[in-house]
Amino acid sequence: METTRGSLYLIPTRLGDNPPLEVLPISIKKIIEDIDYYIVENEKTARRFIKRISQSKSQPSLKIQVLNKYTTEDERNTFLDPCLQGISIGLLSEAGCPAIADPGADIVAMAHNTSIKVIPLVGPSSIILALMGSGMNGQSFTFNGYLPIEKSERKSKLKSLEKLSAEQNQAQIFIETPYRNMKMLEDLISVLQPNTRVCVACDLTLPTEFIRTMPANDWKQCKEDLHKRPAIFIIQKN
Repeated sequence: METTRGSLYLIPTRLGDNPPLEVLPISIKKIIEDIDYYIVENEKTARRFIKRISQSKSQPSLKIQVLNKYTTEDERNTFLDPCLQGISIGLLSEAGCPAIADPGADIVAMAHNTSIKVIPLVGPSSIILALMGSGMNGQSFTFNGYLPIEKSERKSKLKSLEKLSAEQNQAQIFIETPYRNMKMLEDLISVLQPNTRVCVACDLTLPTEFIRTMPANDWKQCKEDLHKRPAIFIIQKN
């Protein structure tokens, strides 16, 4: 008789160090209390998050597989084996929603390829929250991930995204390493047309949350310090 397969639960986490159940539904607590097998980016922070959600959860009972840039293909290919034995697994991101700008997407693809049920759970996505708060086009948008680091390549990419935004009436979303946020804002001001709208959304869901949309030229007057604050950038030229 064939064993009923376990499911892969996509479990969202916090975007910052605030109490988890301030931003996550109580249903997340029940799922975490029921699951002992996890795929995570960082074991230490995952264990800390699980303990914050459920203090009574037995830490020694947790079976954790780490998925990061050092994980080999052979290791990754075994991560869903418990599901084949009827055991459900939780996939945790470091921040926000698993598989969105996150290596967990590969695990979700593997689950579909092996007929394992995928169950995404409700939680904060910095990309969606930023778009919601931007006032830009929520009907048509593109997430571009990280832009090139090299200055001339980055400026060329920004001009290309601005042109595409105007042609498609489309919001263009991207991210930057937090310690380069101010440099990114400088490039946006210098490269984009003065009336192209720019949204910066940082520290989303935290007490220090900052979301502002205004023309690129107006950002010259902004004194907000974005250094080392997780941020989403959105541009749109109408």
